[in-house]
Amino acid sequence: MENRIKELTKDVETLKATTIEEVEELRIKYLGRKGLLQQLFIDFKKLPPDEKKIYGKSLNIFKQKVNSVIEALKDGFKEKEEYEKYAKLDLSLESPQENVGSRHPISIVKNIIIEHFARIGFTVSEGPEIVDDWHNFTALNFPADHPAKDMQDTFFIRQNPDVLLRTHTSSIQIQEMESKALPIRTISIGRVYRNETISYKSHVQFHQVEGLYVDKGVSFADLKQTLFYYVKQFFGDDYEVRFRPSYFPFTEPSAEMDIRPINSQKWMEILGCGMVDPNVLENCKIDSSKYTGFAFGMGIERMAMLKFGIEDIRTLYENDVRFLEQFTSEV
Repeated sequence: MENRIKELTKDVETLKATTIEEVEELRIKYLGRKGLLQQLFIDFKKLPPDEKKIYGKSLNIFKQKVNSVIEALKDGFKEKEEYEKYAKLDLSLESPQENVGSRHPISIVKNIIIEHFARIGFTVSEGPEIVDDWHNFTALNFPADHPAKDMQDTFFIRQNPDVLLRTHTSSIQIQEMESKALPIRTISIGRVYRNETISYKSHVQFHQVEGLYVDKGVSFADLKQTLFYYVKQFFGDDYEVRFRPSYFPFTEPSAEMDIRPINSQKWMEILGCGMVDPNVLENCKIDSSKYTGFAFGMGIERMAMLKFGIEDIRTLYENDVRFLEQFTSEV
């Protein structure tokens, strides 16, 4: 049997085929139910037990050899077929038109805002959407009985101690002031949640970007110049800007910023801002006698609606391809 296996192994090593049909004939000859390998196994079963130990290993090696040679011959013809298939292609022809995806308008506006503020030294900060009362309210100088803490305004996950879905990205600013070395110049971006009635101008979830700058000698004039720069970059030169006094627990003084096209009489509110309240600085272990800061915040959906002329905020969440495919670039 040993001589027979050696002879067949030599024959297998020299196998050749010119067509895939010849490969199949070789497979049947060696591996078929009545093939040479099957006959070897029949003869092997007739051997005495002591001889089975001698020839069993050689027989298995031969079987593996046959399988590998047959598979290699098959693969060779597959490669040849693939080559002949693509060799016939005319590469000078125009490729078929493919549908190109686009960015969501919220992502477009978010990236534009990041780019504008990065040019004047603002980094980007992110934080968790589930926060505690300290980061969302108390550290920001909200009084214990502030209406925003009511269940109708806030999605509470747990109470006593309070854990909730953040209502603004100001929670990230507290995180930054607690953990980062001064000075801090950053914008905080993310999704926020408020328990409001969904309408054309409001939603239970939306995106905010808030800016924070804390250093020695920061003034309201620095805040105004920063926001003047932003409006010019985002909306262009043909807009007027005004500031109106307002109130926020975490800034003092506080203001709201409006814009309008030069040829229009209609003012549009775009953001709130102000100087960081000294109590907020002290809550974050920052000496308010040495450091001052400003903060501002705006809704990204609001910016997208103004930039692209979108009248209903709900449109941004309907995932209508006919609407989304209009936004093919970020300029």
